[in-house]
Amino acid sequence: MKNWPALLVAPLLALTNLSITYSLVTPSCSHQNMLAPHLVSALLLLLCAWMSWAAWRNWTDAGSERNEPSDAARERKPFLALVAFMVGSLSCLVVIAQWFPQWVLSPCAS
Repeated sequence: MKNWPALLVAPLLALTNLSITYSLVTPSCSHQNMLAPHLVSALLLLLCAWMSWAAWRNWTDAGSERNEPSDAARERKPFLALVAFMVGSLSCLVVIAQWFPQWVLSPCAS
């Protein structure tokens, strides 16, 4: 798998989580049920984690290829995979941070 999903899509999923869960506050309050926002956050967290895992796997695979002579183009692949892994991991932490208030606060709190 390529590195671009963890690098570009994972942060977009974190922003999408914020938008979707915010839009589900009113229906959750009227039904007194927080299942939908929890499902959205869980699904998007799993997607971010899967993309981060794929970037981490690319980083470890690219690191095993570094036994060859040093070349700037050859060193770019593990660096990009590491940056993608870090961005994906940060996106996972953002989704968790956005999910935490759903556990603590009521959707009807004004």
